[in-house]
Amino acid sequence: MKQEFTLTRDCPATVIPAGDKVTLKAGESVLITQTLGGNVTVRTGQGLFHIAREDNGAIGGYKSVVEKPSLGSAQTVFSEAAVWDALKTCFDPEIPVNIVDLGLVYDLAVDKAPMGGHAVEVKMTLTAPGCGMGPVIAEDARQKIAALPTVESAKVHIVWDPQWTPQMISDTGRKALGLE
Repeated sequence: MKQEFTLTRDCPATVIPAGDKVTLKAGESVLITQTLGGNVTVRTGQGLFHIAREDNGAIGGYKSVVEKPSLGSAQTVFSEAAVWDALKTCFDPEIPVNIVDLGLVYDLAVDKAPMGGHAVEVKMTLTAPGCGMGPVIAEDARQKIAALPTVESAKVHIVWDPQWTPQMISDTGRKALGLE
């Protein structure tokens, strides 16, 4: 998807890949390059930026289509599968494959929480150690896990061991990237 839009208001954004927080100004033209997981990746004359789903209303004329896992009112029972489904709605803003199929999620632990719900901890990595987008991706994952029924706490830790390699991409991810 590559469409040009105009920002209708000042919009918080994150510089890709540096991870610096900036404000894109109202009236600025943006070219949408990726719209996965509810977040939007845009290109301007100054480079590539990530706009979080809660701010994509600033993109005039853009209608967000969020692919949601089976969350919300229809689901009232927690499961580890629901956590994996939530993680599959998280994307690196430069790569059109979810973090699970990219092989970035190394560990998922679910424990009982003090109030009887669930405590979820995830260990994940990034495709490159210097990527400033790590905190943004991890927070997106944490928020989506925290939104699941009965989750009392959600933590996402970025780890570097083992180092990620392209061989960790799943068959589904390879197919999406045209690596088959």
